[in-house]
Order: sequence, then C-alpha cells, then structure tokens
Amino acid sequence: MTNHELIIGLAGVLFAAAPIVFATIGETLTERAGVINLSVNGTILLAAMASFAVAVTTESTLLGLITGMLIGSAVALLVAFSSIALKQSQVAVGFVLTLMTRDLAYFLGNPYMGLQGPRVQNWPVPVLSKIPVLGPLFFRQDPLTYLSFILIGVAWWWVFRTRHGLTLQAIGERPEAAYARGAAVNKLRYIYTAIGGALVGLAGPMYSLSVKAGWKGTISGLDGIGWIALALTIFGGWDPVRGAAGAYLFALLQWLGLILQPYLPNVPSQVLQVAPFPLMILTLLLVNVGNAEWVDRTLAGLPPDARRWTRRLLRWMQVVPPASLGVPFEEE
Repeated sequence: MTNHELIIGLAGVLFAAAPIVFATIGETLTERAGVINLSVNGTILLAAMASFAVAVTTESTLLGLITGMLIGSAVALLVAFSSIALKQSQVAVGFVLTLMTRDLAYFLGNPYMGLQGPRVQNWPVPVLSKIPVLGPLFFRQDPLTYLSFILIGVAWWWVFRTRHGLTLQAIGERPEAAYARGAAVNKLRYIYTAIGGALVGLAGPMYSLSVKAGWKGTISGLDGIGWIALALTIFGGWDPVRGAAGAYLFALLQWLGLILQPYLPNVPSQVLQVAPFPLMILTLLLVNVGNAEWVDRTLAGLPPDARRWTRRLLRWMQVVPPASLGVPFEEE
C-alpha cells in the first residue's frame, strides 16, 4: 500500500465514522441527562429512509437532513414522555420503539428502493485542502464530516466547561440536589433527550445521503449501527471525546477488514466484515471488569511491570454510568 492510498483510506475512515460520531454524542447527551434511549438503531434506519424519500421528492438534501433530525427528536421524546409522564420503563419502551421504527423503515421504504437521489457533495476547504497529508485527510471531506469534528469539541466543552454542562451532569447524577438548586430536572431531560435524538436522527441521512447514498432496505447495511453507538456511549464513559474515539476505532477496524482480505484468502470475507462487532463487544467488556476478583487473580500471575501497566490500562478504561441513569424523578 502506497502512502497516497493510506491517506485516502484514513480519510475514508473519518468519513465513514462521522454518522457514528453524531449518534454516539447524541446518546451521550441523552444519557448524561438520565434518560436511556434504546431506540437508536431503529431511529437511524427510519431517519435514513425518510430523509432519502424527502430528498428524492423535493430534490433537497437540506430538507432530507432536517427530516432525519425531526424523526430522531420525535422518537426520543416518546421515550422521555413514556418515562417522565407515564412512569413506564425507558428500556422496555426504547426497545419496542427500535423494533417498530426498523420495521416501519423497511415497509414504508419499499417504493424508494434502488432509486437515484441527491447526495451531499464534498467541499474541499480552500488553501487547507492543499496541505500535504493533512489536506486530503481532513479538509477534502463533505460539510457533515467537518461538522462532526466541530461537534466533538463543542459537546465536550458544553458538558465539562460550562455552567449548563454542570447542570446537565447534576440532573443525571443527583437530580434531587439539582432540583433543590433550582434546576427544572424533567424539563431539561426533555430538552436534552430531544437534542440527543436529533443528533441520532441526523446519522440516518448522513448514511442515505452521503456515506451509503440511497436506500436499499434490508441490504443497506445500517441495521446494527445504532447498537454500536449505544455500546460506544458506554465505552466512552459518557464523554464525547472518548465516545468519538471509539467511533473512529470501529470505522478503522471495518477498513482494516477490507484491506486485509486480499492478504488472507483462506479467511471467509464474512469473518473480516463482522470482526469489528465482536471486537467492540470485547472492548465493552474490558471497561467493566477492572474490579472483578478473577482479574486480580489473573494479573497476579504476570510479571510486575506487565501487571502494573495492565492495571493502569484497565483503570483508564473503567467507566461509571451517571448515578440516576434510567431512574425517573418526581418533582414535588
């Protein structure tokens, strides 16, 4: 592989990871507020289909993108309303919604299968796109990929460096204390659920109008992406930067599966294609095993230096969910 091919491939990784970045950060904001939205997978599918249908009908990618965001917010708000107002299980409602929205996407999308439609075009940044290595890597992408870069920094700054972000953390950790200090806990949970849902919904048209342009129903290759975004939310420790890093890692593993295929002719192509999924599950397990007794027993058999570095790695990977995640709050 030449240097040019390597750079182009890595640029493709950034491009392919952008929708997962949006979905992961959207779910991170929602769960930071204390709401679990398990409808992510179905939401992405329904938003992808509906956005493509709107874009084909109106010949406007902008309207398609807006459609995806509206669908994402609407589905997420159903989860929040069921939990806050109706006192129903967020997990149960979210799981039912992800199945319903997935089936709706496949059923309603039949008339649009295989149609040609508009797509978001690449927009090289003047001057910056000419910089060696960095230019083709970062500055010859489409506007949505640029927006994903910006979103990572803005989301991290909002959560960890602003007063509003401290309030967001409080309503997910200790809603009683936040309410006592004047925060409208349930109102903020609705707001952040809607915002997070909009970001998840935007991931749909980012696929159907950009990364995998078009709608191909069950062979679109999108089923499962939402579950990866949910896993990356946990992997990232509800931190937008770590979650985005997980999204890039997943896209990198998918790319490696493609380029390694010619060098491993005896390995079925399906194995390399699905390998990123079990690898992400393994990584997800590692972030939760740091304090297990069997881990201590296993590490005790390692040389001192290896044991110390392994402990440091497991400690760095270990995450703790918001204390009130999935717990409804009654405002008195």
